[in-house]
Amino acid sequence: MTQQRRKFIGSILAGATSSAAIPLIARTSKTKEKNQTRMKKSPILKTTALGFQWETADPFLFCVHHEDKYPQGNENMGPEKTALEGRHIGQDFILKDGWRMYHGQEVPGFPGHPHRGFETITVVREGIVDHADSQGGAGRYGNGDVQWMTAGKGLQHSEMFPLVHEDKENHIELFQIWLNLPKKNKMVEAHYKMLWNDTIPVLTLNESKISIEVIAGKVNDQIAPSPPPNSWASEEQNSVGIFNIKLEPGGTFELTPAGEGVNRTVYYYEGNNLAIGEEKIPHYHSAAVDPTESLVFQNGEKLSKILILQGMPIDEPVVQHGPFVMNTRQEIQEAFNDYNTTQFGGWPWERYDQVHDRASGRFALHGDGTKETKDT
Repeated sequence: MTQQRRKFIGSILAGATSSAAIPLIARTSKTKEKNQTRMKKSPILKTTALGFQWETADPFLFCVHHEDKYPQGNENMGPEKTALEGRHIGQDFILKDGWRMYHGQEVPGFPGHPHRGFETITVVREGIVDHADSQGGAGRYGNGDVQWMTAGKGLQHSEMFPLVHEDKENHIELFQIWLNLPKKNKMVEAHYKMLWNDTIPVLTLNESKISIEVIAGKVNDQIAPSPPPNSWASEEQNSVGIFNIKLEPGGTFELTPAGEGVNRTVYYYEGNNLAIGEEKIPHYHSAAVDPTESLVFQNGEKLSKILILQGMPIDEPVVQHGPFVMNTRQEIQEAFNDYNTTQFGGWPWERYDQVHDRASGRFALHGDGTKETKDT
């Protein structure tokens, strides 16, 4: 392992995840909540300003919204070297010129790093992600595709953002959502599943002013593709829902209650004039809402976009350190020991920042050799 690789993995294990730094014990928040006088019947319980890492409620661990406007790609599918000047390469999380390299050295993204005990759900709105993992799996997905990965007892994977276009800018927008696993499933075999964009149902309402992508769960008669078999979302009674919603100017719709005991949060990430009932949500804020109440959304004169995460809480102790999420400190130490001993199967690829051929279309190669291919 090269010195550069050791330094990168050291930063990951010290707390830098595939998207953000995580404290040792979850369920704490440094986000300042806005104290507001609520209308008597408002379904909004609280609003919270959003940063790079979004606060989530059990069963979710966190969510990150990546939005980078990368330049044209060079022959290695990265930015030109002159564009890297003045950046903290290897730890580039500061937005400069509209984009970040994250942990990438030549190509933006997150070279191989380990996970245990939870799931990553990567929802790519625009752009391309190249995947590789320690089971020999690989893939390229984007522009509406979703990768749902169960880390289970342990997996290394990389998430790189290749700049495939040499003749135009390479924009990327994605959400990475961490969904916890219950204790009974934290040590299952690792697994990943693709939800290709043409398999994700879209519900249109209000004369097409409302568009709802049903990534998990169901809305009205639209049911999302099934999640991986060991996911908390695989059991219907857990009411897990992930909905990405676009509201055109003047759009309005009503979302039915999630049910008693469900944690439901609305993330308002684009727009500036959206209300739930009579109460407006500030731009780039989340709103924790009463799950027993219907939500009536009313959009203003500009396009708005929201993400909704909901689910019954797992309600188990959560201890996490960097890329490991378990129930006890002892289990976290065991995860470190196992990774140091086994590397979770090692890394079968030539590079830890593995990217695929520029001309490659979208595909998914699974650890058992099964391959899915898409036309573009």
